[in-house]
Amino acid sequence: MSNDLPKPKESEEVDLGQLFKLIGNAFTRLFNSIGNIFKGIFGVIILFLLFVQKHIIKFAIAGIVGLVIGIYLDNNKQIKYMSTMVLEPNFNSVQQLYNNINFYNELAEAKDSSALAEALNISKKDAFTLKEFKVESYSDENQKVILFDKFVRSLDTTTQKTIDMEDYLKNFNSLEARFHTLSVVATNNGVAKKIQSSIINSISKNEYFNLQKDISDVNINLQDSIYNKQIREIDSLQKLYKEVMLKEADREIQGTNISLGENGSNENKELSLINKVEELKMGLVRLNEERANKSSILNVISEFPRKGVEIKGFFKSYKFLVPCLFLSILLGVFGLLSLNEYLKNYKKH
Repeated sequence: MSNDLPKPKESEEVDLGQLFKLIGNAFTRLFNSIGNIFKGIFGVIILFLLFVQKHIIKFAIAGIVGLVIGIYLDNNKQIKYMSTMVLEPNFNSVQQLYNNINFYNELAEAKDSSALAEALNISKKDAFTLKEFKVESYSDENQKVILFDKFVRSLDTTTQKTIDMEDYLKNFNSLEARFHTLSVVATNNGVAKKIQSSIINSISKNEYFNLQKDISDVNINLQDSIYNKQIREIDSLQKLYKEVMLKEADREIQGTNISLGENGSNENKELSLINKVEELKMGLVRLNEERANKSSILNVISEFPRKGVEIKGFFKSYKFLVPCLFLSILLGVFGLLSLNEYLKNYKKH
């Protein structure tokens, strides 16, 4: 039996050697694959550089010609100005605001200065200078969280448990944002100020929104009167409790009808009334804030400036765009010619 013992050890050593060899081969293949990938990428880069080197003079000529044409176009193009206004729509008027702005933008793109002048109550000359209208929501994460909290509070307890904040923020509708930015691009730096009142009146004179505002005013005034009535009633109750406590204090001094339990109860009731008054006063504060926020159908947070700001930027200029266009066309043409030549040679081989 002693002669048979070393055999399993030799077998184990052979198995371990084969295992390490397999692991080593696997790593070698992995590193070779990674090396081949980098070699392939390097080869493509070299081919592209050789391609550019072959046509470098042509690319340089195309770039210079494009730059000259771009500078000429920049010097002769009309200067455009941008004006921005921040609005806070109330009574679900935000959709109408977006519809109106999109309508104005379509007229500007179609260069229908007559219809645009009529819609905005300006001259055709001023309307012709309007080039673009754009409106977008302005909301950060804090405002979205506030809107989520307000949305959840409007739901019943059962539904609240099924609402997830991350899903709400992910599917956030830009129309639900509190503030919206309206931008106007024109060749006349003062025309945006002229059309501000027309844009606002197109929303503010809507009969439906005015009806909603009137109802809101009535509800706010009604709630205000209820709060004030409750505060007066609580004041009367507080006076009554004070009178009761004074009478009980007189009885204690006289040594008759001492009732500590009733005194404690009255004190608790008075404290509860004080807390209720504070709650009602905070309700009045919120009501006044709501009254201020909803005093208009469309609150203007920031008006159009008297003069717009000139639109600048190298990457939007013709001196950048035209050379890029020329180089792209040239690259595409020479690329197709090189590919055709490669395919012909591949077919021969």
